[in-house]
Amino acid sequence: MNDVAVYEARLELIDFLVEVFHDTPSEAFLERLLGGEIRTPADEVNEALDDGFAELNAFVRRHRDRSVEDVREELVSEYTRVFVGPRPPVLAHETYYREDTEFVGEGLAKVEASYGAAGWSPPEEYGEENDFVAVELAFLRYLVDLQRRGTEEAFGYERVFIDEHLDHWVSAFAADLLDTTDVGFYRAGALVFEGLVEFEDEIVAQMTSA
Repeated sequence: MNDVAVYEARLELIDFLVEVFHDTPSEAFLERLLGGEIRTPADEVNEALDDGFAELNAFVRRHRDRSVEDVREELVSEYTRVFVGPRPPVLAHETYYREDTEFVGEGLAKVEASYGAAGWSPPEEYGEENDFVAVELAFLRYLVDLQRRGTEEAFGYERVFIDEHLDHWVSAFAADLLDTTDVGFYRAGALVFEGLVEFEDEIVAQMTSA
């Protein structure tokens, strides 16, 4: 893959994850997914990503002949059960998984400091605390887009964000989600998130050691 294709693939993966975790997916997104417009790589990437793509492809095969409205209704129900509650079994927030910080204090402040250092402010549309999974993914997307535009220091910001934040909770979060849901769409999200962080870690390691 050339550099343009790699950046497009990275951004598409993040966009997919934001769609999975921000809220229940839109009908437009599901139409594209079930209609085969969202394709997964044919080549192996890493174990978590490969397993996530397999889950997603199986989900598409299982539901592609059903109405988008019916599929979305089921996903709304599962998203609410898993992430909203009452008493949701999975809390999609970094500070929930951090034993070294307090949520109200330094934990959230450290996440926000990473955003501020890179000149980014979380969009208000997410309606969650700034350590919410979709917010952290939106920040990651911002950094990848900066890199695509030639901002070299964005690799350093991503290096720090992975080391100090994402690496501390992505695996535990993914494991909890896999233990909680049998719905392939959300199982794919868990695995793709974990695999994406591993993939991004390898990329920034190469760029920051060069």
